[in-house]
Amino acid sequence: MENVEDLETRLLLQPWASVTFAESTLMAKAYFGDASYALLLSDLCSMWYERADTQIIHQRSKDLNKRLTAHASSFLNRLRSLVYPLLEGQPTSSTSFSCQLSPGTLTLHVKSELSGLPFCWDFYCSAAPVEMISRHLVQPLMAMSLALQSQVRELSSLLVQKDVEIEDYRESGAALSRERLKTEPFKEESFLQMFEAKTLPQVCCLGDGHLFTSNLKHLYMAVTQQQARVVCKRHREASGDSGSLEHISTQDLPAEPEKGETESQSAAAQCAQSATEFSTQVQKAQLPLTKTKRKKAKGLFG
Repeated sequence: MENVEDLETRLLLQPWASVTFAESTLMAKAYFGDASYALLLSDLCSMWYERADTQIIHQRSKDLNKRLTAHASSFLNRLRSLVYPLLEGQPTSSTSFSCQLSPGTLTLHVKSELSGLPFCWDFYCSAAPVEMISRHLVQPLMAMSLALQSQVRELSSLLVQKDVEIEDYRESGAALSRERLKTEPFKEESFLQMFEAKTLPQVCCLGDGHLFTSNLKHLYMAVTQQQARVVCKRHREASGDSGSLEHISTQDLPAEPEKGETESQSAAAQCAQSATEFSTQVQKAQLPLTKTKRKKAKGLFG
């Protein structure tokens, strides 16, 4: 059975999804365990949250579904089968979702069927505390920003090295077989200026967060996995044992990054490194490389 800390950590590891209810588009994430669930919703201005254990689920099921008698775990399984497809963009056709917003609260209404009988559920979400907003949005987004910045700098360094290598080939007599493949040397300053002028205005149209949740979902999960590892480590050090959160750290969290991982994983795993370190790496990469005299290469680009 999950305790509150386990449930919060498992919720943190879930990716955000963009969901639409009538005219309302929200970002959402949820976790359904064996005896409890947690739901988080946000419109990028506010955030709402509900955590329910077996007792709450049992009482609410009696209030909302008087004709249905079942164990709380059965209702949890049913809610899981309805909400997870919604978060994956594949809601069931026999289920309807709607939300109602009032000062400080958001109610998500669900209507479906269970065992051939009408089944309805209300998620009563209250305003999330500032700490939760920081943990699920602000901190991961800052870490993702640093990780992506580090990734861009590493790629820029690689491009500079490639230009030096290509120039060495040309000086050795190599020539392109197709002129259209010729590229100009990479200049980071010019690239950034063009990016800010053309690309930045488009990516700043965040809207409902759909682009963030679809294109950067994997990086978000990689970053929150790192956060969860830190939380688990601190908890073990504070409690002096490896018991309560050990199953989360071993089952839900991936192994430490190894060779062959995607660049976004590697960048996320190193997101705690300072930008100064990567800047130094770029500066070193931009230093002139010592050339060794090569034999003339013929048809190298052919």
